[in-house]
Amino acid sequence: MKKIFLFVVWILIVNTAVSGQDKYFTKTGRVSFAGKSPLSSVIADNKAVSVVLDTKTGILQFSLLTKGFEFKKALMQKHFNEKYIKSDKFPKSEFKGEIINNALVKYSMDGIYPVTAKGKLSIHGETKDIQATGTVTVKAGKLILNSTFYILVPDYKISANMNDKVTITVDCSLDRL
Repeated sequence: MKKIFLFVVWILIVNTAVSGQDKYFTKTGRVSFAGKSPLSSVIADNKAVSVVLDTKTGILQFSLLTKGFEFKKALMQKHFNEKYIKSDKFPKSEFKGEIINNALVKYSMDGIYPVTAKGKLSIHGETKDIQATGTVTVKAGKLILNSTFYILVPDYKISANMNDKVTITVDCSLDRL
């Protein structure tokens, strides 16, 4: 009986170790956005983005606190959090989706692989379907995710004194979980 118990425990440990090899993670990903207002450019960075990627399934999730965006001008940051994005009411933004051409990425081989992610982007309490292209770079056991895409500010019911089109840039380095 003791041998059976130890065997079952061993199987569970091995299974967990093997399945964990398919998942990559970071809490220090970077997402930035850029837009234009009548008086200046609006640029902000968030360097505390959590990302999880399951390389086996292509399931991908990003999550960030909206108050984590940093602006060059303190007044812009204050207006962003209080007037436009309303960070107290909508503290988090996230993407939940998948890499739809995941089978083409050779996660065990260094290289740069073009990918397309499709899923739901939630900002300011609004969720929209999006699709974005980018790359997965496999280098020395790490994954680097890069993408640049656009969103329309009115789609997320954000009333800001800026152009409707905002550029979102993603740059995240993930380690094996």
